[in-house]
Amino acid sequence: MSLKHALLGLLSERPASGYDLLKLFETSLSSVWPATQSQIYTELTKLAGSGLITVAAEGPRGRKEYALTDDGLAELRHWLTETTPQRNTRSDILLRVFFLGVLRPDQARAYLTELTEMSEESYEQLRRLSDSIDWDDGNLSVYGRIALEYGLRFNAMRREWAEWAAQQIT
Repeated sequence: MSLKHALLGLLSERPASGYDLLKLFETSLSSVWPATQSQIYTELTKLAGSGLITVAAEGPRGRKEYALTDDGLAELRHWLTETTPQRNTRSDILLRVFFLGVLRPDQARAYLTELTEMSEESYEQLRRLSDSIDWDDGNLSVYGRIALEYGLRFNAMRREWAEWAAQQIT
């Protein structure tokens, strides 16, 4: 996934300013695809330059509201239907697990206990996020809720696995 496609996807719902998009990232996409303010504004400039979005309105203090163009919607649809998602093959967490044998058993168990706690904290953060959102019937709510459920289930699975893995160390 790229920041480009995340922004196109958000703008497919409605026009938004860079600030609005940053807030949407913070409340909905941060656990999937985090982005900083400078990354978002840099990408918006590139997207406007390539004709995938347009400046739909300008306000005070240089505020710009961006809208998706027909070419932008076509690019988003192409990305969704005609490109293969990248399979995440790197995991810092699992690479460390693979080499826990170089530690004392109590250190290895401690790492897995920390992973259990991290997974529980992530789960609770997502649960609080879910509870704080005023869900509606719009596409971002429906599919955002589905994506959030993936995060909840993933963290629950990782917590359960880490607890099991800690018990395997003698």
